[in-house]
Amino acid sequence: MKVIVIGGSGHIGTFLVPRLVRAGHEVINISRGTSKSYAEASEWEQVRQVTADRQQEDRDGTFGDRIAGLQADVVVDLVCFTLGSATSLVNRLRGETGHLLHCGSIWRYGKSLKLPIAEGSGSAAAPFDEYGIQKDRIARMLKEETADGGLVTTSLHPGHIVGPGWHPTGPLGNLDPAVWYTLSAGEPLRVPGSGAELMHHVHADDVAQAFEKAISNRDAAAGEDFNIVAPTALSVRGYAEIAAGWFGQAAELETVTWDRFRESTTAEYADSSWGHLHRSHCFTIEKAKALLGYAPRYEPEQAVLESVTWLIDHDQLRVARPLGALAG
Repeated sequence: MKVIVIGGSGHIGTFLVPRLVRAGHEVINISRGTSKSYAEASEWEQVRQVTADRQQEDRDGTFGDRIAGLQADVVVDLVCFTLGSATSLVNRLRGETGHLLHCGSIWRYGKSLKLPIAEGSGSAAAPFDEYGIQKDRIARMLKEETADGGLVTTSLHPGHIVGPGWHPTGPLGNLDPAVWYTLSAGEPLRVPGSGAELMHHVHADDVAQAFEKAISNRDAAAGEDFNIVAPTALSVRGYAEIAAGWFGQAAELETVTWDRFRESTTAEYADSSWGHLHRSHCFTIEKAKALLGYAPRYEPEQAVLESVTWLIDHDQLRVARPLGALAG
């Protein structure tokens, strides 16, 4: 099949595009042309590259025409963030494309109410930031589109994506690199809240696997939405203890109030921590396993360790001790 991947040079596309090539598909990558994939793969030599500014073309009303003109069987949209953009593309592809797959986010859910969170179960509150609100609206629109007999669509909702080449969401729910130095040095780490809050990561290649399986199981995926995460979630305290152990240290955690935590870090890192920990997410992947055959290869700590190892090896993360206590 001919498959278009919109935004294929990013985290997920780095793994998805080579997977699709290996599966025998003709692949077209749509990107701004400003970045390369995070990992090299010979399969990219077989990929047709098309440069486009999605935001500008959405404003001009030409992006849907560009995609439709390529006459693909499948369109995978990894970089759509507003209901207006998603609706415009659906309207243009209706009747012309066999399957549209959208990359959502677990932030379509607000704070957890009942764990694990399942699709359509009411086990989480409504989303509370604009990013999550838009992702939820898009997912609902896509389900309605397919249910009404229109374009066949599927939305997949990854957790906190991890992989080699970029910083993972850390034990405090932010991207502060100092957290890793503190843990590697065995120094006290201030933890806001109780330390029992949860985060649900997923390796980028496992997300790519889910998209590939949704493409190959179109009928089962039609009109559905899926949580795509690792088999388990990490608590703040457990994450910190596991990570400190990689450096031969025991985590020394100091539980503090949110007000005190905000005084000790930047507003950006504090807001990120609040966003992740206030939600305290843990998801079930039973639906994706049953309908798609989704089988994630990585536990969350394995995915994070791979990312941290890459960052240290490429001098992009400062730590006090080497990774001398690697698991395996």
